[in-house]
Order: sequence, then C-alpha cells, then structure tokens
Amino acid sequence: MKLLSLNLGRPEVSEHTDQPERVTGIDKRPVSGPVRVAAPGPKGVGASGVAGDAVCHTRHHGGDHQAVYAFAREDLDDWEQELGRTLASGTFGENLTTEGLDVSGAKIGERWRIGSEVVLEVTSGRIPCSTFQGHLGEKGWVRRFTRKGAPGAYLRVIEPGEIRAGDPIEIVHRPDHEVTVAFQFRAVTTERELLPRLLAAGDALHPEAIERARTYMAQQS
Repeated sequence: MKLLSLNLGRPEVSEHTDQPERVTGIDKRPVSGPVRVAAPGPKGVGASGVAGDAVCHTRHHGGDHQAVYAFAREDLDDWEQELGRTLASGTFGENLTTEGLDVSGAKIGERWRIGSEVVLEVTSGRIPCSTFQGHLGEKGWVRRFTRKGAPGAYLRVIEPGEIRAGDPIEIVHRPDHEVTVAFQFRAVTTERELLPRLLAAGDALHPEAIERARTYMAQQS
C-alpha cells in the first residue's frame, strides 16, 4: 500500500459553486512534495489540512474532520472504464490517491501511517455535490456517484508531519465494529434506517454524521 499521488488545488472560478466569490479548489493536481499535513482547525474556520491546498467553501468543506480526502486509484480506474475517459489522479478532488488500499472499505476510526511521520484517522465518506458534478462534466453525476457507493474517505490528522508521493501507507489501527466508509455513506444518503448503527463508531465518526444518527433516532422514538 502506498501514496501513489499527492494532489493540491488552487482557487479557480467556477459557475458550479455557490461559494460567495464563485471559486473552488476541487481541481487538484499532483505534486512531488514533500508537503506538510496538519490539523487545520474547526470547520468554517480551518480549510485544508494539506499545506498549499485550496479549500474555498469552508462552510461545507475542510476543517479538522475533513482535513484530508483520499480516493483509491483502483476506484478511479473503475470509473475510467465506466465513463470511457482518462481520469488523472486528483480528478475527483482528492488530496491522496492511494494504491493497494480499500479506501471505501476502511472503517471509521481506522488509522493510517503515511511515510514516517503522519498518522491520519478515517472520519466519513465524501458526499457528492453540484460543484463535483460540474467539475466532472458528467450528466447525473451526483446520482451515479451515490449509486456506486465508493465515496473515498475524509480523514483527520492525528500526528502531523510531511508526506510525499511514493510514501508507504500502513494501517496501524482498525476498530472492531462494522461501520466502514461505504456503510456510513449509505446510511447518510440512501439507507437512513442504518443511521443508528453508525454510533458504534463512537467519537471517531464525523460529528455531522453523529448528529444525523441521533436526530433520526429521536424522530423514530
């Protein structure tokens, strides 16, 4: 397992975002590194956890629980076959394009060591939005991406440091519960009846997912 590509975005004007200045950092491109990774601060204040990476719409993106976004090269390859087009690493707006790692099969709270310094913890799956659809230029993309159910993973920074493309990735902790990224994604998108089961992941779960689960349970009682 390794970090195949480390990708950074720059602010670019887009008609597909409701960000006040109409800019987005979703178009991420590979860099050679090294690049520092650290907790950026609370959502709404902090942006990307990856130095030099633009997160423009901080109301929806960035912050400590969405500090880094990872997507598997294998899933990009699968989409290439389905869409009939080349998808470079970073095309889905991911900071980390991994190789040999089942990103959407990772468990919430799972921890990865990347290189010799950085430790990241899985918090949730990525929810597709209109900016993502506009960036890809694929009709019905939000629906198609949701149906696929392999959203990639948001991660928080446990131990900061520097990483670069080619660094090995090691799973250093895998929790003993059923809540994978794919499971969490289904619960918050298409199978809301699964929401109560998300709480088995404990405090590692993204706070917004915890709130959704608790609200759902309150509504059912």
